[in-house]
Amino acid sequence: DTPGHVDFSYEVSRALAACEGALLLVDASQGIQAQTISNLYLAIDNDLEIIPVINKIDMEGAMIPEVKDQIIELIGCKEEDILLASGKSGIGIEEILSSIIEKIPAPTGDENAPLQALIFDSVYNSFRGIIVYFRVFNGILKKGDKIKFSNTGLEYTADEVGILKLGMESKSEVRSGDVGYVITGIKNAREVKVGDTITTTTNPCKESIKGFEDVKPMVFAGIFPVETDAFEELRDCMDKLQLNDASLTYELETSQALGFGFRCGFLGMLHMEIIQERLEREFNQTVITTVPNVSFIATTSKGEVIKVNNPTEMPDPTRLEKIEEPFIRAQMISKPEYIGNIMTLCIQKRGILINQGYLTPTRVELTFDMPLTEIVFDFYDKLKSMTRGYASFDYHPLEYRESDIVKMDIL
Repeated sequence: DTPGHVDFSYEVSRALAACEGALLLVDASQGIQAQTISNLYLAIDNDLEIIPVINKIDMEGAMIPEVKDQIIELIGCKEEDILLASGKSGIGIEEILSSIIEKIPAPTGDENAPLQALIFDSVYNSFRGIIVYFRVFNGILKKGDKIKFSNTGLEYTADEVGILKLGMESKSEVRSGDVGYVITGIKNAREVKVGDTITTTTNPCKESIKGFEDVKPMVFAGIFPVETDAFEELRDCMDKLQLNDASLTYELETSQALGFGFRCGFLGMLHMEIIQERLEREFNQTVITTVPNVSFIATTSKGEVIKVNNPTEMPDPTRLEKIEEPFIRAQMISKPEYIGNIMTLCIQKRGILINQGYLTPTRVELTFDMPLTEIVFDFYDKLKSMTRGYASFDYHPLEYRESDIVKMDIL
């Protein structure tokens, strides 16, 4: 079930890397959204078996025939392959479970090969340390084995291993194809990287599993404690938050006005709000967040390349050769009557139209290249209000491009 917001496509990608198949859930009243398409491509890239399901069929306004046509058009399946369901009233659940057993292939892997397991998540337990969740692709992991994380090179002893059911179930060993957990007493959150490979020290695997690429933060903001003496406590909280949110990055920052804090990188505005909310709700931290911005790249006349995170870091205009800013490719899906509004908004935001096409007679897809700076603040809100909530939006980063940008000093 694809998340409603672009900031969480990373969560989806790390789950897909540990699976053999996926259910493509499409809301009967909403139809296919921009997020559905981008996450479907992620599933196809991972060679997953896809079972299409139309959900919420008992809602008023369910457009079952139209949504079926959209799914057939998108993935080229037969109409009888599409399952109809409702999570609320339990319609079609038996059929979905049967279909998973019939259509999704069993895990493949060689139990006699060296251990090769992919870390897809981790959680912090105050008594046991960090619990690492993984999927075994090859080999067997036994309790008491000496293990190594390939990318960091750090070694540990597997004090407890087991499989994940509704809870954690301890086992003497986990085999190829299992989704399990390992407890090694790790206390430092920075030692566990989502996407890393676990192997044994005695018979290591020759290559790491092709995980998912390192996530690149898109929006940056400063987070500072309200009380300056709460800085160390905030640092511990940030470490714990990063454990199961590998997309959060942060580094130390000092401000003349706010003292010590962190410059944090987020996937987007919603991600930033959620981190702030989690700090307050889960860790009782009261924090100040600065205005979000993006990073620019300045090249001086001497050929020096400077990363500009803050206007104060901008080189003198007389020394400046060029300045580049990050661009994204935005994909919007809406009703045809809102094309004019979307075009106007995107052109105001320095967008360049790349493509326009009809997915169905009632759904149009627009693709624009736009500077990330222009969508950081209120683009999504404006898009929703201009289309009365009928537009869905997704984007992925492109490259840095030269732009006509100057620093404005306010006297």
